[in-house]
Amino acid sequence: MLKARIAVLVSGGGTNLQALIDAESSGVIHSGEIVLVISNNQNAYALTRAEKAGIRAQYISKKELKSQEAFENALIDALDQNKIDLIVLAGFMSILSERFTSRYDHRIINIHPSLIPSFCGQGYYGLKVHEAALKKGVKVTGATVHFVNEIPDGGEIIAQKAVEVLDGDTPAILQRRVMEQAEWIILPQAVEMISYEIISR
Repeated sequence: MLKARIAVLVSGGGTNLQALIDAESSGVIHSGEIVLVISNNQNAYALTRAEKAGIRAQYISKKELKSQEAFENALIDALDQNKIDLIVLAGFMSILSERFTSRYDHRIINIHPSLIPSFCGQGYYGLKVHEAALKKGVKVTGATVHFVNEIPDGGEIIAQKAVEVLDGDTPAILQRRVMEQAEWIILPQAVEMISYEIISR
C-alpha cells in the first residue's frame, strides 16, 4: 500500500516522536510511515529512539552551518533526498522562515502544548507554556495540532483536545498530563488524517 513518507523534526527527548512510533506500530497511523528523524541537537535522545525503531536519524546543526539559510538548505536537501511528503515538528526548537514553510505549504504540522490562541507564539515553548497557564489560573488547558507557517504557532488549527488543570499542579505535572491526555492522542490522529489526504490526492 502506498504510504505518505514522514519526517519528524525534534530537538530533545522525543516523547512525541515515541508516541508517533508507537501509533505506527499499533496501526493508528497506517497511511503514513516515519522514514526520517532530524534533530538540530546532537545529544537529543530522540535520535536514539529513532535508531532503536530502525528509522534513519540525522543531525543538522544551525550553529555549525552558521546561518538560517544554510541550515534550511541542509534540511531541504535531507527532506528531498528522502522524498518526504509530510513534516512533523515534535518539540523542534528552531523557528523556520517563510522561505522554508511556503515551500511545504500544508505539509508541515506542529504540536503545541496549549489551546491556541492561549499561551502561544514567540517564547512559549516547553515548560514555559505550563508555567504561564498556571500563573494565569486557567482551569482548562490542552494541546493543539496546527499547520506551520512563518508565524510561530500561527497556522490553521487541525485538532485540539482539552485537559483539566488540577489543584496542586506544578508545571512539570501539568506538562505530563497534557502529553498523556492530549498530545500523544491528537498528534498521531492528525498525522494519520493528513497522511491519508496526501496519498488520496
